[in-house]
Amino acid sequence: MTAADREAAARRQRAQEIALWRWTLVEPAMDPALTSRQRGAIVRDLASREHAGPDSKTMVSVSRRTLDRWVVARREGGFEALVPDPRQCPPRTAAEVVDLAVGLKMENPARTAAQVRRILIARLGPAQVPGERALQRWFAARELSTRPDGRPPEAFGRFEAGAVNEIWTADLMNGPVIGGRDCHLSVIIDDRSRFLVAARFVRRPDAFRFAGVLRSAVAACGVPSVLYCDNGSCYADKSLQRTCAVLGTRLTHSEPGRPMGRGKVERVIETIQQQFMVEVTGDENLPGRRRVTSLEELNGLLEAWVRTVYHGRVHSETGQAPRDRWDAAGPRPVPPPGRLRYAFAWSELRKVRKTATVDLEGNVYSVDPFLTGRQVECVFDPADMSEIGVYWNGRRAGKGIPQVIGRHAHPKAPPDEDDPPALKLTGIDYLGLVAGADASAVTGRLRLSALDDGQDREPDGEGET
Repeated sequence: MTAADREAAARRQRAQEIALWRWTLVEPAMDPALTSRQRGAIVRDLASREHAGPDSKTMVSVSRRTLDRWVVARREGGFEALVPDPRQCPPRTAAEVVDLAVGLKMENPARTAAQVRRILIARLGPAQVPGERALQRWFAARELSTRPDGRPPEAFGRFEAGAVNEIWTADLMNGPVIGGRDCHLSVIIDDRSRFLVAARFVRRPDAFRFAGVLRSAVAACGVPSVLYCDNGSCYADKSLQRTCAVLGTRLTHSEPGRPMGRGKVERVIETIQQQFMVEVTGDENLPGRRRVTSLEELNGLLEAWVRTVYHGRVHSETGQAPRDRWDAAGPRPVPPPGRLRYAFAWSELRKVRKTATVDLEGNVYSVDPFLTGRQVECVFDPADMSEIGVYWNGRRAGKGIPQVIGRHAHPKAPPDEDDPPALKLTGIDYLGLVAGADASAVTGRLRLSALDDGQDREPDGEGET
């Protein structure tokens, strides 16, 4: 429905309300048993008083002539006769100007109302050209703003996965400032059950933190067939591509500018914002909210809210609670710890030197001399690079023994910085101590000088001959 359609519908609704109000107002004078004199007395009484208008907000008075006309109209035409006629206003802009403005918009849909107005002024002069808002109304009435090429917009039907763990959808949201630092909420939802397989606040929205969230979800809920996300940097990282390939999950990204399909995770994020985020804060100046001082406390509160409120409440779309729909699908197998560890490890390709060593992010590792001159895959934990696994032709070829360790963690996986402990003041005023010591020394010198002056001074009368 266009803006013009909505405006026309609103006018029709308003006319119906006015007709109903007129019908009710003249109801006392419509009794067939009334004589002309009795009906006239009732009409005069109605005309002498004020009545609540059709909007029930303002008081209005109606003349006797108007009431008589409404009585006759109701008797002869019924309800439809009381509906006011649509107001007919002669257009103030020439039809040629309207047609020209519409033609300028249709031949180039990228033109805005302001640009069309500039062209009209250059062609016709400012006296004949209406304002931008009038042009916008013309374009909206002809659907030139929503359908500039004449084609209807693309329609999307409702979609739902056929089974649990068929599709997981991931997204990120900005969180509150905790401990003076930003945090972000990483969410993964199961498309079938609307079950939150993961929801955790992290300090950085990078691939390493999302891998941790996804790993906990896979360890607890199993492996999804499809992981659907947007084109953020944490979802486009090659480490996530490797993880999904090892797990057998198809990684799918939405097209830029077309977020259709992520509506479920967007809706659950909105629910978290409206029902959880409004109750917590890291600012002590908001007494109406729960003050949170650490990320661990915030995640604990979120976990309790998800488990108690979100998973236990009936979903308006499915008619079931997410927990009940999830449990109804039965248990889901989870990968063993070794497989999980290998899937979430990172890997880099390196050529083994003649010294049977490989370089990786500034570190040097010794490998089997058999691999000299060959290209190998180095598999490692990005948070602990003290040891790496070496693979050649898809087979494990031992470990890399560290020779030089210059970096213990990958540059793309920096550890979270712990919040500094609260500063305890000693209360020592160094300059005050210095000033006090100096004052004591000066006082001591003054006392000694006074004593010396008393010993050197001769008494009165002594020394005279």
